[in-house]
Amino acid sequence: MLMKLRFLYFLVFAPICLFSQVRFVKDTIQSQGDSVVVTATRSERKLSNVTVPVTIINAKSIQQIGALRLTDILKEQPGLSMTSGFGAGVQLQGLNPDYTIILINGEPLVGRTAGVLDLNRIALGNIKKIEIVKGPSSSLYGSEAMAGVINIITDATNKTPLQSSLRYGTYNTIDAGLNNTLASKSILYQGYYNYYSTDGYSIRPSTASRVTTPITRVATNQQFKYNLSNNTNVRVGMRFTNEQIKNELSVTNGGLTINSNGEEKNTDYNIASSLNHRFSNSLKTSFRSYITQYNATQNLLTISGAPYTDILDHVFNRLENQTDWVVNKKLTAIVGGGAVMEGVKSSRYDSEKIRKTNTNQYAFSQWEWTHNAKLILIGGIRFDQNQTYASAWSPKASMLYKINKQHRIRLSIGQGFKAPDFRQLYLNFTNAAAGSYSVFGTAQAQKVIGQLNILGQIGTLYNNFYQLKSLQPEYATGTHLTWEFEPNAKNNFSFQLFRNDIRNLIEVQQVGAYITGAQIYSYLNIGRAFTTGFEIEAKHQISKEFSISTAYQYLQTGDKDQIAQIKNGIVYTRDANGLSRKLNVSEYVGLPNNSTHKAQLKFNYSNQNGLFGNIRALYRSKWAVNNTNGNEVFDDGDSFAEGYIALHLSIGKDYMNGLGFQFGCDNMLNYIDALNLPNLPGRTFFATLKIQKSKKI
Repeated sequence: MLMKLRFLYFLVFAPICLFSQVRFVKDTIQSQGDSVVVTATRSERKLSNVTVPVTIINAKSIQQIGALRLTDILKEQPGLSMTSGFGAGVQLQGLNPDYTIILINGEPLVGRTAGVLDLNRIALGNIKKIEIVKGPSSSLYGSEAMAGVINIITDATNKTPLQSSLRYGTYNTIDAGLNNTLASKSILYQGYYNYYSTDGYSIRPSTASRVTTPITRVATNQQFKYNLSNNTNVRVGMRFTNEQIKNELSVTNGGLTINSNGEEKNTDYNIASSLNHRFSNSLKTSFRSYITQYNATQNLLTISGAPYTDILDHVFNRLENQTDWVVNKKLTAIVGGGAVMEGVKSSRYDSEKIRKTNTNQYAFSQWEWTHNAKLILIGGIRFDQNQTYASAWSPKASMLYKINKQHRIRLSIGQGFKAPDFRQLYLNFTNAAAGSYSVFGTAQAQKVIGQLNILGQIGTLYNNFYQLKSLQPEYATGTHLTWEFEPNAKNNFSFQLFRNDIRNLIEVQQVGAYITGAQIYSYLNIGRAFTTGFEIEAKHQISKEFSISTAYQYLQTGDKDQIAQIKNGIVYTRDANGLSRKLNVSEYVGLPNNSTHKAQLKFNYSNQNGLFGNIRALYRSKWAVNNTNGNEVFDDGDSFAEGYIALHLSIGKDYMNGLGFQFGCDNMLNYIDALNLPNLPGRTFFATLKIQKSKKI
């Protein structure tokens, strides 16, 4: 009991001594004035006072570029890159997709495959805004927020009683959406329905080989709010997605053409409810519950004709309380805690019929001190007690200093963590189609390999086998320094330096080999890595109708242990003549799937009569994709994806009677890289019709 009291004392009062979270928000394309943001501090804050590195994308920006899925809008944001393995994932400032938590209205999405959450699942038809927080945010959101947070906030207002849209595009792509709202003095209901289908596309249209397979997806989002009194309300949100994907492949080998096909069925639902009560203007609390489940079933016929089934069933349940307290004019506090129970069944684990479960209890606190009109300080800390790994502390501290009306300086330092996932703990997978190698999660690796050894199936056990032990969380320490310069109302500039140092990195390592020579792998905490660089953003309002914006990111990444080995002269490569030689540090290119340079240039037009148009140019430099010279590090001699430029165009008109039209062309330059960019089809066209009935005020 004494230990618990000490813990609560530390949790509540220690953050007073910490600095503030920097909260800097940069609105894209369209200005929102002094908007309200919630993701940066888990509470409502005005844009002018929010100071962690955040990008806000408003609904108007999403609509005017013609974005359908979450991937469409995220790929155009500074500091973000899309990945294509196991679905469309997002890298934030060089960190892999499993280090960024994806939220809808503050609640996490589940159903990752190999750490990647496929963002094509998320439709944007009823999105109010998207908030992107850069930098470790585990002090508020726990695991998976090591790189940052992307929070999709749906529209729950009653301004639009009825809105419908229909879009048709290349590859027989159809997207239909319907929004409806009903409201009274005490009750608000909003429903959103979306239907999406596409034939997929083929790089060679005369063949059956498809890069994106035919998809049919149905989604709905329902929101209810009931005001029990002036100070108390109940909110309930429900979301459901069902998608069916057909896989059509045609492979020619030795003059013989083999057709293979299969299907995937994925369902995703969640229910979130909250009871919110305001005791006074200075004290309010919220009790929240969240239930979500993701089911994925894949049935395939392999090239050899053998059937293959892959199943994933992931459930996530959470109870949470958060209390906001305005102590005085200068000091505010947030204190909260909760419990999570999640479980997974998968055909890739040791038993698809038994659900692997895990529980986590956590508590967090954040204190904000407004010293004066120029200086804001926030300190936050979170404690996670997890069933399957050691406890994790996540502190964060930062500050905003307003030098004058034109200049602002922000500094943010925080620690994020990522818990070992079910795959790293319980995977039991042997790939019979690719050499019969095996990968075992650490929770069972020693037991399974030991049993195979007794049966005489193990040929060699490496030293890594004897290093296997319970996995610990991965940790990242992130530092972000931001300078913003706003000389006048027409111009805005920002410059951001960032550095993320990751330790305890969980990596796949070979721990043995079968008597056949096939490899056996498992997971160990052995890695150390970093990502560092800078981002520049600028915007100029040419006139009331025209604006131009540009952004550039320079990124360097690396594995610290690999760099040390190169410096020690124990890493080799081959020269142009095929002779072995020591690798130079200057030839090292860092972590795979990361581009050193990324830039964008956007022109936007919008007038008071509802006419709008924009053209966006996006550039990404080359990135390493495969280690082809066998030295297990990525260097100049490996395989790279070529750099490219993507050009997108959108033009539309909104009328006063609620009718709207939009036409667009994505990838106007028709850049295609089927192997490395399967989510980027060739040149595509679309047309959208929108009908809206506005509320009379």
